[in-house]
Amino acid sequence: MPTERAASRTAILVCQGRAAADGRLATGRFSDPIAYELLTSPERTIVDQVRASMVPQGWSARVAYESVRACAELMAARTVVIDDAIRDHGNPQLVILGAGLDSRAWRMRELAEVDVIEVDHPASQADKRARLGERPTLARTARFQPVDFATDDLGDALATSGHDPGVPTTWVWEGVVPYLTLDQVTTTLRAIAIRSARGSTLVVNYQTPSLRARAGRILAAGLTRLGSTATITAGEPWRTLLTPAQIAALLGGAGFGVHADDDLLTIARRLGLQEAARTSLRNGRVAIAIRH
Repeated sequence: MPTERAASRTAILVCQGRAAADGRLATGRFSDPIAYELLTSPERTIVDQVRASMVPQGWSARVAYESVRACAELMAARTVVIDDAIRDHGNPQLVILGAGLDSRAWRMRELAEVDVIEVDHPASQADKRARLGERPTLARTARFQPVDFATDDLGDALATSGHDPGVPTTWVWEGVVPYLTLDQVTTTLRAIAIRSARGSTLVVNYQTPSLRARAGRILAAGLTRLGSTATITAGEPWRTLLTPAQIAALLGGAGFGVHADDDLLTIARRLGLQEAARTSLRNGRVAIAIRH
């Protein structure tokens, strides 16, 4: 199994976003005190600036600041809707695909009777385990299963991890789909379907096509190439963008019926974030589907 790839830089940005949002955005609904603890001291600097609304001087520092500030708004909405789905469906197994620096097994007391399996690239998992140290999980069990989605067989890996395909599972596929090819998305869905008992829940976060978002990412990549600044997500391009009809078709082909599918802007406004929520959140969506 290849391990040469570095740990995901996007995972760090997502964790910074959650840390910046904790106690500030969607209070009473969103909380992630673990996120800040998973960051290194240099990674916390921008979080502290965002939390204090201290805009730094200089183009590069300002870009980094705005990235974390925008990510905080995104993560407050995205985390709440996914956490609610985990609570509402209450399955005894939770598999988090592309877990990154996810903190659910260490902050959600509702997982006390749930077996959690985190699936991610071995480099990202090694980085996370070092950051966690000896912190105890709140879940019944929390296991790490290394998988490279580009080369490894997910079904075989899950069998190795102790996942029970005869027991309903909640699958969380957050912040991963855009970075995979369509073939990888389809292959992953097929593996999930084979190991999903009737009543299993799949929570999938995906991005819809957007000229504005595409232009923004092209600009960021251009700045990186010119050496003006180094975006934290450099080297991790989006590959697959899907419409709600396309995701419904893919899920249906895997035996899942869509129960809900909302854009993150709508979710943010439900949480009272209409003052801060950016219209770009409309392009991020979370679909919740049930295995027939």
